[in-house]
Amino acid sequence: MPKSVLVINCGSSSIKFALLLEDQDFRIHGLAENLGTPEARIKGVTMGNEPIDISIPNADHRQALEVGLERLANYKPDAIGHRIVHGGTITKAELITDDIIQTIREATPLAPLHNPAHLVGIEATQRLFPDLPQVAVFDTAFHQTMPAHAYRYALPKYLYTHHNVRRYGFHGTSHAYVSERGSELAGSFKKGGWLTAHLGNGSSTCAIWNGQSVDTSMGLTPLEGVVMGTRSGDVDPSIHSFLASNLGWDIYKIDKMLNSQSGLLGLSDLSNDMRTLIEASEQGNEDATLAIEVFCYRLAKSLAALSCGLPQLNGLFFTGGIGENSAFIREKTLAYLPHFGFNLSKEANDSLKRGTEGRIDAGTGPQIWVVPTDEEGRIAKETASVVQNEVNAFLAKKSEAVSA
Repeated sequence: MPKSVLVINCGSSSIKFALLLEDQDFRIHGLAENLGTPEARIKGVTMGNEPIDISIPNADHRQALEVGLERLANYKPDAIGHRIVHGGTITKAELITDDIIQTIREATPLAPLHNPAHLVGIEATQRLFPDLPQVAVFDTAFHQTMPAHAYRYALPKYLYTHHNVRRYGFHGTSHAYVSERGSELAGSFKKGGWLTAHLGNGSSTCAIWNGQSVDTSMGLTPLEGVVMGTRSGDVDPSIHSFLASNLGWDIYKIDKMLNSQSGLLGLSDLSNDMRTLIEASEQGNEDATLAIEVFCYRLAKSLAALSCGLPQLNGLFFTGGIGENSAFIREKTLAYLPHFGFNLSKEANDSLKRGTEGRIDAGTGPQIWVVPTDEEGRIAKETASVVQNEVNAFLAKKSEAVSA
């Protein structure tokens, strides 16, 4: 079993990396952000808890990875795990081979901002660590247990059979970790029906039955679902033809608007940061107040809808930057769900601080928990498992050859 795993998460304009050691809680971690701009830099901490702060003006993904990973080379990781947003219908983490790289490349039209960046990350780590096993951990894999009635769109069948147009879901590593950890805390490990709300700049919800995803809010792309920082979430599909016919917008302008100029930012005309909006709302900004209200209402509406996939509802887990840190958003969202029997403890809810897990219901009705997500830890765990399985398979074949 690998003793240390390097986790790489390449986003559209940023790269997160972390080195996780099996026998230590502390992690080396860093973030390269604002890539492609003069403000590009890498921040993080070393093994000695010393800060990293490196200016890398105008660096792209490849250059940022080379600078960041060279700092980790001396720690000699045993394996590398890559977060991959879209893996199509792949159902589990896979050892990276030429075939897996081709699968990631073929899924690029479904995640055009993310999968090309993931491929750059794989190329860079293969060059810097040519002898290490590398594993792809897919955001979409956890949701491949959804039944057809949850993942199929009501569109002509050939779009599904010939062009793979269906709902895939995202944030799978987070929903998997949080539901597993949360059900363990609740004393029913991977048992019963749970709702998860991963809330951040990107947000999604999920319904989980006995440890498996049965429905989720995101679909073909990460645009579907609840209101997010700059993403609209669900809108009438005819908005495309309306904007094209009446404003003369092309598909690229519409897509940019829905992904980058909508959500909390679009509603408030102020910010995509929930903390900024709550502060502005308290000072009387009506647009900020409306943005918060729409966010919570659409979130509650999504959770209520997903509950249809559960034979019973044991409880709800909040996670992500907003879900973990905003008692106000948790309380406002639950206020829209009185008929579900949730009984929030205001004292417990208000007492939770950043990075703290805990139960926030009053002891009656479905349970309510805050569970800080650990996507890096989940990716490292799945990476280690894949590598160990490969080692076991190799030893088994070797034993069979010797016996023969």
